[in-house]
Amino acid sequence: MGSLGRRPWVGGLTAAMIFAVAVCGFCFSGASAAAAAPTFGDNFEITGAEDHVKTSADGQTWYLYLDNKTGVGFQTKERYLFGWFSMNLKLAGNDSAGVVTAYYMCSDVDAAPQRDELDFEFLGNRTGEPYIIQTNVYRSGVGGREMRHSLWFDPTADFHSYSILWNPKQIVFFVDKVPIREYRNSDKPNTFFPIMKPMYVFSSIWNADDWATRGGLEKTDWTKAPFISSYRDFTADACSWGTAAAAAAASPPSCAASTGNSWWDQPPAWALDAGQREDSAWVARNLVIYDYCDDRKRFPSPPEECLLRTTSS
Repeated sequence: MGSLGRRPWVGGLTAAMIFAVAVCGFCFSGASAAAAAPTFGDNFEITGAEDHVKTSADGQTWYLYLDNKTGVGFQTKERYLFGWFSMNLKLAGNDSAGVVTAYYMCSDVDAAPQRDELDFEFLGNRTGEPYIIQTNVYRSGVGGREMRHSLWFDPTADFHSYSILWNPKQIVFFVDKVPIREYRNSDKPNTFFPIMKPMYVFSSIWNADDWATRGGLEKTDWTKAPFISSYRDFTADACSWGTAAAAAAASPPSCAASTGNSWWDQPPAWALDAGQREDSAWVARNLVIYDYCDDRKRFPSPPEECLLRTTSS
């Protein structure tokens, strides 16, 4: 496994940048380290049944509940174009077959047909069987770029970080700072890389027993409800575009023209370093369950973006 899990993704940045990342424990839209940490309620609004959300006494941890009546979710109050987005999650335990916890970014609040989207989806399973993590990328409503991985730990036993790096050069999905998937942009105009639309950050827990576990063969056992997913330590070090309504009446934010001044859009963040490629290759050899790039029934020839990867098994 080599150095898996020991290397921060920012390998190669200057010492000042590494320090800036280290002290950003609960960043949001450039808030200073000296400021009081915002609560989840400062950053997010609930989407769905408010009685299915509970909050820790300090406001730093949220718990989403799914029962046989409904699930629930939340979304950021602001949108972002490029940046580093991270959340610590603890997934629903016990027998969670049929249950999906989604943590994702999307340009629209209602799954519009032309949306851009970056997905983490955590697919529950029968007791004792591992969770599966599915990632996907949409550009202008076109997805179908699924990858599925197993994990090297039990995601129900404790909190783990799930992060997305998004800049004009690449999108990288991280688990505990380990790059499990890279999705690179081309130097040529293309239709596969989301680059123009700012996105909200969302999460939700919901019943998907028609497809989530063994293709829908395993159904949700409601006697085990409620199913609870837990969240804390949200970070959005990014270019904030505010709300859609506010943005419609204003010019793009100044950061939109100067993302290259941010550490997440400088050369060290434009590609995986050698150590990260080593870790990513280990993941590819040992943890990949499904990769659309290898699915010749769906894609007789590999899609264009598959040829841009810098790591392989």
